[in-house]
Amino acid sequence: MNLDLVREKFLNYLNKKVEVKVYGMRNKNYQYEGVLSAVYPYVFTVLIDGSEKSFNFADVIIGDVVVKLM
Repeated sequence: MNLDLVREKFLNYLNKKVEVKVYGMRNKNYQYEGVLSAVYPYVFTVLIDGSEKSFNFADVIIGDVVVKLM
């Protein structure tokens, strides 16, 4: 999977509701629901309950972050 392909896919999700699952270290997993608010060259931001959280595309490529359109 290529970084440019992932970025283009996320540009289609812009201003739409998404579900983000983060698989962290030591089995700490987090799940968020929010609106994809911005896409930058290496990161994207999701507006969750009035605050923005940022995630990077490299984590999406390796599978540590999974984003699903709702």
